Amino acid sequence: MTIGVGGSSASEQLAALSNMCSDISGISKAEYQQRQQRACELMQQQGISAIYLNAGTNLYYFTGLKWSASERMVGALLSADGQLHYIAPYFEQDSLNDFMLVDAPFHGWHEHQSPYQLFSTLCSDLKLKGTIAVDPSAAFFLVDGLIKANPELNFVNGDVVTQACRAIKSAAEIALLQRAKDMTLAVQKAAAKILRPGISTSEVTEFIHQAHQKVGASGSSFCIVLFGLASSFPHGVKEPQILQENDWVLIDTGCLLHGYNSDITRSYAYGEATEQQRKAWQSEHKAQQAAFNAAQLGASCASVDAAARQSLEADGYGPEYALPGLPHRTGHGCGLDIHEGPYLVASDETLLAPGMVFSNEPMLVIPEHFGVRLEDHFYIGESGPVWFTQPSPSIDDPFGYQTA
Repeated sequence: MTIGVGGSSASEQLAALSNMCSDISGISKAEYQQRQQRACELMQQQGISAIYLNAGTNLYYFTGLKWSASERMVGALLSADGQLHYIAPYFEQDSLNDFMLVDAPFHGWHEHQSPYQLFSTLCSDLKLKGTIAVDPSAAFFLVDGLIKANPELNFVNGDVVTQACRAIKSAAEIALLQRAKDMTLAVQKAAAKILRPGISTSEVTEFIHQAHQKVGASGSSFCIVLFGLASSFPHGVKEPQILQENDWVLIDTGCLLHGYNSDITRSYAYGEATEQQRKAWQSEHKAQQAAFNAAQLGASCASVDAAARQSLEADGYGPEYALPGLPHRTGHGCGLDIHEGPYLVASDETLLAPGMVFSNEPMLVIPEHFGVRLEDHFYIGESGPVWFTQPSPSIDDPFGYQTA
């Protein structure tokens, strides 16, 4: 028996949760300035004159200015010598000033004017020539506008700066990620306790949203709840399901803490697991541990993915992406974006270094039956990988109740 029959009520479980983040602060202004300094060093090393940071997570990462990308150009230009300049519509100036953490000159454009021409004028005033890096998340229309308005400049993908900085998390970032994941694991445990025959995936999803609020988040940043056959679809199906006796459960959810993501998945049986489910769960558990063991300093991201696949193939799954087996990468980087580089996949030869953070989720899909995804995250410490949250101990004790 795994998750037992006759669980607690949602109200009881919500009452048992409390705020878990009142004692932790966001990133300091000094750290934003250190990030800009690091970006400047990278630009100088690579012969890049400046980088354009578009509204979104890169602008937030380097300046602390939280603003969503839209059809209007809102962002910042950071030159290799450390000059920061904001670009946005004039009518947004007061709002931007309210959100701004790092002060810098503002350059505005009216709705009938071209922001790309404004960018050109700014580059000319700053005597920027040669190569300009552009935020890799910037939409094509924006990049196209910059290229057409600035034919004398050479534009390149800014990931050589942004990912190089963001891939290595600071101690403050690790602490925020740790707390966010602790919060979601507490929510996962509570969600398991409200399961009962007849409950819908929609009800569980709503409970998880409320539970994330109780532990201090604004709610769930995402939530996937799947029962039975639906669990064999990695990111779910469009129709809700109703929990049955001895059903299979997969819950994948997360929250945000000062912009940093949690993302934890648990798979287990409600009631009695079949022998097929036990075999698959154990294979998934072994593959997750194999990936963790392979994630040593200096190893490649690709080798971690290979370790998980080799473990599954030894149990008769795969090979490679074939089903039944692992249909997607073993893991992804995680920080301000829930999915960010580098990635634990065969095509990524990035070498693991202290401060890197990854999900570890080599999902095992058994078509027309069920899927098993056990997902925890780890970071690379000074001597190797470190779990943020401990993996499920066993299919019969998926949350460690018996071992706590």
